[in-house]
Amino acid sequence: MERIYDYFGIALPFDGDCTLVTSNIVSSRLLGIIRLVLAIYTLVTLIVILVWEGVVTHVINQFFSYFTDLSYIGLCAYFWASAVQTLAYSSRPRPREPLSYPLQSWPRVLQLLHVLLNCTVWVAPFIVTVVFWVLLADHALDSPFNAWHNISVHILNSLFAITDIVLSRFTPQWSIIPVLILILGLYIALAYLTFATQHFYTYGFLDPRQKHGWVAVYVLAMIIATLLVLAIVKGICRLRDRAFDKEVKSGEPWTEMGNINTPEKEPFV
Repeated sequence: MERIYDYFGIALPFDGDCTLVTSNIVSSRLLGIIRLVLAIYTLVTLIVILVWEGVVTHVINQFFSYFTDLSYIGLCAYFWASAVQTLAYSSRPRPREPLSYPLQSWPRVLQLLHVLLNCTVWVAPFIVTVVFWVLLADHALDSPFNAWHNISVHILNSLFAITDIVLSRFTPQWSIIPVLILILGLYIALAYLTFATQHFYTYGFLDPRQKHGWVAVYVLAMIIATLLVLAIVKGICRLRDRAFDKEVKSGEPWTEMGNINTPEKEPFV
């Protein structure tokens, strides 16, 4: 188990520089409030969709078969978890050493799961958005509810993710790649299990009767797109941190203590 922790960068002490709960742009309290607002919005969205599908369209039994819904649940869970940890950090009296927020003292398996969740919700929303609007968006805005629904889970999901990426100080590692590929593989298995049990394909491009030999091409394209998105996210994180380094050199950095000429510690990666 120790090798797994090392592989994913779960060091001891965990997140010593508090990159998961601090920002170079806003205070940790404001970061926590932003995450809490997004957590509330995503939770309300999920509840409304579940009620609508259960009462109006009667397709609630299909809800957990769609990658969009599963990834949105992950996004919601992440914002609640990160909001709680960030607000806990911002409310701790100084000095905050050696432990600054609850997750740092929790079992390492929970620390690992939080990091994995963080990385996946910084990648999956962009895949969902691109695939939907390129391949699946017919009649997406044909009614007020459908418009709100699809904007929330196929546009705002990516907007929420990019907001967190820019505001955070965390940077995902390349070691997350096997986990992302595993998630895609498990979802494809779920899609075919759904067809076997409920007799419909969640996404038409997974139907071999319609796409014949193209299914493998679509799956490979999704894997490549996932790796590309991860690379772009890492690039954004690098630019974000480099911009802050320039701000530090100019003599006007933002820190938790205010405007002082002391840079934040290097991000935990």
